[in-house]
Amino acid sequence: MALDDTRVVRPPDRLVTRSFVMLGLAELAYFTADGVAVYALPVYVTGPLGSDAAGAGLAFGAFAIVALVCRPFVGRLADSRGRQPVMLAGALLCAVGMALTPLAGTLAGVVALRLLLGVAEAAFFVAAVAALVDLAPRSRMGEAMSYNSLGLYLGLTVGPPLGELLVRTAGFAVAWSGAAVLAAVAGAIVLTIGETRPSAAPEPGEGHLIHWPSVPVGLVFLASMVAMGGFLAFAALHADAVGLGNASLPLLVYGAMVVAVRVAFARLPDRLPPLVLGATAVLTMAAGLVILAAWATPAGALLGAAVMGLGIAFSTPALFAAIFTRAGAGERGAASATASAFVDLGIGGGPIVLGLVAQVATIPGAFGVAAGIALLGGTWALVLRARERGVAVAG
Repeated sequence: MALDDTRVVRPPDRLVTRSFVMLGLAELAYFTADGVAVYALPVYVTGPLGSDAAGAGLAFGAFAIVALVCRPFVGRLADSRGRQPVMLAGALLCAVGMALTPLAGTLAGVVALRLLLGVAEAAFFVAAVAALVDLAPRSRMGEAMSYNSLGLYLGLTVGPPLGELLVRTAGFAVAWSGAAVLAAVAGAIVLTIGETRPSAAPEPGEGHLIHWPSVPVGLVFLASMVAMGGFLAFAALHADAVGLGNASLPLLVYGAMVVAVRVAFARLPDRLPPLVLGATAVLTMAAGLVILAAWATPAGALLGAAVMGLGIAFSTPALFAAIFTRAGAGERGAASATASAFVDLGIGGGPIVLGLVAQVATIPGAFGVAAGIALLGGTWALVLRARERGVAVAG
């Protein structure tokens, strides 16, 4: 199904509009708040609350599970009620959850608030992606995804050191309050965007919890997220094991590569068929993981991280573009929910499965298994592309 080009009135193919910029800023504020929690949560749970690593893991896991379950429902709401109210609700729920966290004196209280934050994240992210697709011209969808994703990456990069600074200088209460303020700022910015959902009548299929045409491409997404989740979970441990003095350096190299490539080559995803670029990107991730598994040295750790970053820089914009070419105007919320559910499954489940592999076959062995999963994902993308071409020829 082709994308409906009915959107907010503006010159054809114009990408950088006020609404587009404000959406990116709202995401930057929201995910910076998330980044503060990434640092503060485990330290808070294992410090003032007196729990342990298992308790911290429970708090994180509760967030992810609830987000996964809620995504299809908030996707339907974004299609039926509009993107802006769902985004705003997500930002405000996040602000409330962050503000209440320092008042929770038990692990159970923190877990309950993390459940609320899972709902918030599902609402904000699903509606934000749907709004992005509304705003982006079809001919520049990949470029839009590349630029827009910088808000998420930069927020999750800046947030943890900001959280550490606030905790060290002013305490946990100020850190959680700072995160709440950032989420509230995201909500205020959402109010300036306006409603982006096309006013045209929704296409058939609105109301479905799962956007089934997105599932085949979503499986490629799942493979890429399992590979990425495994890398993120074990990169620092691997760096330490191979004697790299700064264990966080591979993650820095990876993140810098993603940001640099998405800025420098933002238009490339629109110049190549999405599934071709997506397959190439996921296979590049497989190559990076093979380097990490086979070349267990500091140089291998850094090169593998760089190649991983190169692959993920292109895979997400390409695969999102491939998914949204299959979604009409009344289905973008459902498509966003379906795609992001695969992200949750991959990033949440991947490290768990690969962690079990690492216990038996070491971390390089886990990287090898992740490379195999990425290889399967890239191959499946090529199969889908071949099917598309076959349908086009037959038509």
